[in-house]
Amino acid sequence: MYSNLEQEFVSLLEENQNILHKICKLYTADLASHQDLFQEMVIQLWKSYPKFKGDSKFSTWAYRVSLNTAISLYRGRKTKITTVDWDNSLANIRYEEYNSEEEERLKSLYEAVRQLSDIDKALVYMYLEDKDYSEISETLGISEVNARVKMNRIKTKLKSMLAKQKIA
Repeated sequence: MYSNLEQEFVSLLEENQNILHKICKLYTADLASHQDLFQEMVIQLWKSYPKFKGDSKFSTWAYRVSLNTAISLYRGRKTKITTVDWDNSLANIRYEEYNSEEEERLKSLYEAVRQLSDIDKALVYMYLEDKDYSEISETLGISEVNARVKMNRIKTKLKSMLAKQKIA
């Protein structure tokens, strides 16, 4: 049986799992890597959940933990993340397949975004999720002004990259 903590975590994760899928989409190129990263993010979220105080929204906290996990695993900032044994009770989380066909028209955008730096990728992702600059700055640990300036520069860079893709 689930403990109250597990029930709460599973419920919040199921409501917010698209956050994890979209981060996986930005940081991986194939389904197997996507699934591996998703699982690792769930494990890291579960390990960290007892420390979650609710000072921010669950989604904001999940962004931070998931982005840090993705960046650590796929950009070599940390050679190894210590994992925990998979708790079978957590295996009951309903995993919804990420339907990439629905977002086929975004393929070019994702390809361009993958070429950005890690912090820029995270900023673009949160911007596309309609997060306000205060939440973006809190999650990424930068000022609101810096987030706005970086986003304007990124938009210009992405427009240029997408224009080059259409020509090629």
